[in-house]
Amino acid sequence: MELDEKKYLYLLILLPILVCIFLFNMYWKRKKQREFGDLDLVKKLTPEHSVFKPFLKLGVILLAFAALILGLVNPKIGTKMETVKREGIDIVFAVDVSKSMLAEDVAPSRLEKSKQLVSQIINQLGNDRIGIVAYAGSAFPVLPITTDYSVAKMFLQSMTPDMVSSQGTSLDEAIKLSATYFDEKSKTSKLLILISDGEDHSEGAESAAEEANKLGMKIITIGIGTEKGATIPLKKNGVVESFQRDNNNEVVITKLNQEGLKAIAKATKGGYVYGSNTKEVLDYVKNALDNIQKTEFEATQMADFQSQFQWFIGIAFALLFIDLFLLERKTNWVKELNLFNETK
Repeated sequence: MELDEKKYLYLLILLPILVCIFLFNMYWKRKKQREFGDLDLVKKLTPEHSVFKPFLKLGVILLAFAALILGLVNPKIGTKMETVKREGIDIVFAVDVSKSMLAEDVAPSRLEKSKQLVSQIINQLGNDRIGIVAYAGSAFPVLPITTDYSVAKMFLQSMTPDMVSSQGTSLDEAIKLSATYFDEKSKTSKLLILISDGEDHSEGAESAAEEANKLGMKIITIGIGTEKGATIPLKKNGVVESFQRDNNNEVVITKLNQEGLKAIAKATKGGYVYGSNTKEVLDYVKNALDNIQKTEFEATQMADFQSQFQWFIGIAFALLFIDLFLLERKTNWVKELNLFNETK
């Protein structure tokens, strides 16, 4: 269950205020009755006046206001799982999270730019299933194939170089792990979108791409960074403390390797696009997706949350309607019960 307009919950503070007003009014009436004359005499003059009814009316009014407030909050319930048929493809995003992706030759950094590109690509998808892989010196599964784009974006934003223990860049590991996300027997089209600066510290990326091609995978590679290169800032609490150095204590300059990324894409008859211009990347990917055959598949998802405000509004008006017929004089059957030990 979720609450659509939580801000209206603050109106619940009106309930104790109404109780205080009621109690003050009762006290004021009692005081005036004493000023008028003897209380026992006043009771005899108003034999039909009920002690119970005012409290009953207060309870009804409080319940009506509470229901009205809950109606404004609009609780939503959606517990039904349903299977829907969709037409699309399976896409895995493999995002390079090695330390070289912290370089800032692309604003705000290579890694943040990669996240922005993936998020924007997800925004323009329709019914496709997606998964996410992170890789550096080794590959790490972040999110299995799903149709829940909001969850995918949440996992995407949490990706950092710290999530992969071994540093470096192993493109072949990324391709091999991504291939396991796809069902070999499925006829659904398979696409790997690999985002990296192309600095591969392993061997066999092209061989891994050729194997992926045999499984029916296409690979689109997106290059992030500049060929001029940049240093890798090491920050703490957002402040640069030092720069990444190699074994010879020299400051590392990391550069974009477009040729390696182009070779990987070519091995699967895919394509390469430079990632500096977001619009160009989105247009390129959209055009590629439009030319990939879509297949129908079943997806299980939570049914949309259904608004329940109408029930609470209905209860509120029903209670207010009942209150119109609640007079402060005694009801015959209640008078017979003599709940308050009133003298007959």
